[in-house]
Amino acid sequence: MKAFIVDRYAKNAPLRFGEVTEPEVRENDVLVQIHAATVNLLDFKIRDGEFKPILPYRPPFVAGHDVAGTVIRVGSKVRQFKPGDEVYARPRDGRVGTFAEYIAINDADVALKPKNLSMEEAASIPLVGLTAWQALVERANLKKGQKVFIQAGSGGVGTFAIQLAKHLGATVATTTSASNMDMVRNLGADVLIDYKKDDFEKVLSGYDVVLNSQDKRTLEKSLRVLKPGGVAVSISGPPDPGFAREKGLSVVLNLVMRLLSAGIRSRAKRAGVQYSFLFMAANGEQLTKITSLIESGVIRPVVDRVFPFELTNEALAYIEQGRAKGKVVIKVK
Repeated sequence: MKAFIVDRYAKNAPLRFGEVTEPEVRENDVLVQIHAATVNLLDFKIRDGEFKPILPYRPPFVAGHDVAGTVIRVGSKVRQFKPGDEVYARPRDGRVGTFAEYIAINDADVALKPKNLSMEEAASIPLVGLTAWQALVERANLKKGQKVFIQAGSGGVGTFAIQLAKHLGATVATTTSASNMDMVRNLGADVLIDYKKDDFEKVLSGYDVVLNSQDKRTLEKSLRVLKPGGVAVSISGPPDPGFAREKGLSVVLNLVMRLLSAGIRSRAKRAGVQYSFLFMAANGEQLTKITSLIESGVIRPVVDRVFPFELTNEALAYIEQGRAKGKVVIKVK
């Protein structure tokens, strides 16, 4: 089958378009013919080698973390899916590879595709949807009447998280550019901050939750907009000891994570708030709950551009510019 392959870890190196063996289908797997995939910041960070210590993929490997497609075969122990089902997923770490014509995915990571979405729209959901769900619902336990600050409201995670937070009954603040104000307002944001003109730290205070997706300096400032007992969930680092335990990392890497996050954990403690690093995990059950929200009209996908399969490298280059509104999709079939 055709696929886009990481031959070596190298910054800005294009993926190689070539032939690879069709994946083996294990007893708990579904084999999916891929109709659409999406590109994520995680894809080029893995390509650049930033995650080698915690995601030790051995090149050559197929890239890609989001998929929508059709089940064409199931393993001997699979009961909840059958050939012909339209599904979507974020395959688990160690078994990614959606920039291809086929992928074998553990059935626990898969959900039926929302009936009201196209394949391209559905492919835009899993990674950002699960990230927002795990940050706001699982980690922060966001409740009705609380206030949440979601950074980068026009980005992939931001566009989904704003809608989810509003569904949960929260007041939502976000940062964006002037040109994207109307879009994030229509998604449900209540407090809009033009990051090019205004300092969010001077505008916001007394927040219950921050979803951080930016740099270290922004994270440190974010702690100061939280009220005592508030929670900062960061999807951009630094990794903390809880993450090391969750991933079962070595003693050495556990120590590294402890040192990397020591500063921000200390600042959080002094401020009387919590800091938590989130590296989202594949979860078909949570994705099924997200499907219900989409089919009921609570959440809608935001797709910036759709690239043909052969232009996957161009799609990666486009998101690296940091100007995409929502998600960037690759149409495979």
